Amino acid sequence: MSDWLISLEGTEAGHHWALGLAIWAAFLHAVFGALQKGRHDPWLTRGAIDFSYCLMSAPFAFFVVPWPEPHMWPIFFGAWALHLIYKILQAMAYTRGAYTVVYPVVRGTGPLFTVIGAYLLFGESFTAIQWLGVLVLLCGIYGLAVYNMRTIVAQRETLIAALGLAVLTGVFVALYTTFDAYGIRATADPFTFLAWFFMFDGLVIPFYAYYRWKHMPDAPAPAPLMFRGFVGGLVAYMSFGSIMLATRLDKVGEAAVLRETSTVFAAIIGWLVLRETVGPRRIALMALIAAGAVIVEMGG
Repeated sequence: MSDWLISLEGTEAGHHWALGLAIWAAFLHAVFGALQKGRHDPWLTRGAIDFSYCLMSAPFAFFVVPWPEPHMWPIFFGAWALHLIYKILQAMAYTRGAYTVVYPVVRGTGPLFTVIGAYLLFGESFTAIQWLGVLVLLCGIYGLAVYNMRTIVAQRETLIAALGLAVLTGVFVALYTTFDAYGIRATADPFTFLAWFFMFDGLVIPFYAYYRWKHMPDAPAPAPLMFRGFVGGLVAYMSFGSIMLATRLDKVGEAAVLRETSTVFAAIIGWLVLRETVGPRRIALMALIAAGAVIVEMGG
């Protein structure tokens, strides 16, 4: 399968596969965000997810995929550090603000800086029409965040802190997306990067989550929490794996922008699963986000 994927790089078929993978990653990323923001403490959920995908990855890393080349070890360390900071910031934001406020700000900040990073690192450039699409998409995403901020009363006293953390989290989304795209292109087999990355990435947060769970006066039962972690681990594999393969097959900036249609899926999940209100204004803003993604794709 690796040889087939590599053969698609830079081709028209590879472009179409990258488009599909980015949209698929967008949906799965919204599901992943909802899992972390759901009924359990975000730190506990994140710990359970990381523990699950670390265990899932180990057999593939050691016994299935080719061994990483020597130059990959510093890259793995850099990716691990960026993702660790991102996860800490995201959990802090989720504990201070409503999901439908925090998530759009995070996802709206990420693509703009990713497009800039892709230009600096990979020499990618956007046409004027594509920049218009980015502007339309960002207006929809930030508009959704502002509307949610005005209508949601929960956690109002910590809202400013949540928004600041959300913006900073978005910056790290851009950093890790660009760096990971570099990493998955630096190895001969893309699945080598994915397997080893997930194993390393799941080594830290579970220890803090266990400490936090152990010291809770009313700690949740471990079985439902670990089941959520198992599901989240599978979703993380498919979501992150899809977007990383998309960045190897085609442009990093385009994949990053298309992934941010996850905000549309997140709003739908927030309404259906988390019982958060959705009205005509939100629907219009979600349509704006989708329109921006279409413009980016069609303008390339």
